Amino acid sequence: MVAKTQFGLEGVLAKELVDLGALEVEEHNRAVSFKGDKAIMYKANLYLRTALKVLVPIKKFVAGNEQILYDEIKKIDWSQYLDKEGTLVIHTSLKSDYFNHSQYVSLKTKDAIVDQFRENTGIRPSIDLIKPDLSVDIHINRDEVTVSLDSSAESLHRRGYRSENTLAPINEVTAAGMILLTGWDGKGTFMDPMCGSGTLLIEAGLIAKNIPANMLREKFGFESWKDFEPEIWKKVKDEAIANIRESEANIIGSDKTFKAIEIARENITRAHLDEDIKVSNKQFDEVKPPEGGGIVVMNPPYGERLPIEEIDAFYKAMGDKMKKDFEGFSVWIISSNIAAMKKIGLAASKRLNLFNGALECKYHRFDIYKGTRDKRKLALQGNDE
Repeated sequence: MVAKTQFGLEGVLAKELVDLGALEVEEHNRAVSFKGDKAIMYKANLYLRTALKVLVPIKKFVAGNEQILYDEIKKIDWSQYLDKEGTLVIHTSLKSDYFNHSQYVSLKTKDAIVDQFRENTGIRPSIDLIKPDLSVDIHINRDEVTVSLDSSAESLHRRGYRSENTLAPINEVTAAGMILLTGWDGKGTFMDPMCGSGTLLIEAGLIAKNIPANMLREKFGFESWKDFEPEIWKKVKDEAIANIRESEANIIGSDKTFKAIEIARENITRAHLDEDIKVSNKQFDEVKPPEGGGIVVMNPPYGERLPIEEIDAFYKAMGDKMKKDFEGFSVWIISSNIAAMKKIGLAASKRLNLFNGALECKYHRFDIYKGTRDKRKLALQGNDE
């Protein structure tokens, strides 16, 4: 099987798979391959926080043109996977000089499958873009074609807790990956003082309670497969429910806009985490973190629509606040604005490459320890002399 993910999260996903009991786990670019039985496939869809899809490859071949592609697809016995009255959808991703239009590849694949059924039975399956019985994934790298069944169907970042009216949200898979990269163990204080619609807080809440990432999902692709085994699926879900625990975390969020906090509260309620997450309407400079340190994760504005002076001043103020009030905390910040990040005025102990949507970002870790401000003052005095 292959679990697809986002750039920079391959290592986190590989660890998740090992923890689930998957075998022969190997990292690739934006993907992790692994082996396992049906229960592992069902668990992967239910549990994985940093996977977008779980694919089951059924055939690999070389094709330098559309006719070879059509012929090879048609050689697969599709009656193993789909009934003649069934519905299907095809998704294609490619990086190839031989094929330059993903929709056209999807169309040729559909033609090959439909023609096979029509020739063998006189009846053909139809396309259903919303709730198909079978979701087929075609991946072409140069002339190498991989045909897979998509056991997730809808992308696994769609957890089911987020309203559609959310403004500029961070993807749930990105959010979960960012938290897991901090090494947070689901205990102690976790803060997001620029929480927006609450995605980071909710993902932290799910981790703290050991709730599988996709517990709220209504349906996965594999549930429509011809070889679906409801008894195994029931056992996987029952075990997941039995392992949910009480939270030992103090999860706190705030945002300067009241509308964002309203949306965050709605999303937190949908995730059944009302009693585990506290949010308030506050500017960052009004936030007072609790004693004892902890983890802070922030996704501040990147300043695409602001003058440089304004965004620089904002990042400088953010750094000043961190030095003043966040002693004992590890503060993690994701941003695509590398110039503005320098205005924070602290040395990052880690810098990781991640993407937020299509934006290439750096994910920085700042450890705010006792004496950070004093050491900085001395350094500045030294420079003056």
